[in-house]
Amino acid sequence: MDWSVFAKPEVIWFIIGLILALLEFVIPGLIVLFFGVGAWITAISFLVFEPGLNTQILIFILASLLSLALLRKSLKKVFFKENPNQDDTLEDEFIGQTAVVDEVIHPDKPGKVLFKGTHWGAVSDTTLKKGQRVTITGKESITLRVKA
Repeated sequence: MDWSVFAKPEVIWFIIGLILALLEFVIPGLIVLFFGVGAWITAISFLVFEPGLNTQILIFILASLLSLALLRKSLKKVFFKENPNQDDTLEDEFIGQTAVVDEVIHPDKPGKVLFKGTHWGAVSDTTLKKGQRVTITGKESITLRVKA
């Protein structure tokens, strides 16, 4: 087999784009994919124009950033449709449940609770001691609101 075909710039850019696109499955966030698209656009531009290395890098950067800026938001809406009831469902799973204080919680200083085998950041309007059983009254992002 003639391995010199893999040494061509357009093939190298295509492989880089493929690797970056596949990395999107490992690194969530819908960002790496656009750098893969930039690499593919660079490969295509090499087939058409045969630019020098500096121009290839410039095309890669511009194509990646432009595709990221112009397409990420719309693709994110298509692939990651947000369920308006999702937060309510998750919150219902937490509210009213019992947790155990694992790190002292003060009104002015968050602590930690153990809930379903996982340590969670927690806040409370009163001081709660380690080992005390508490009830979850709300959830703010990844912090639980608890009371005695």
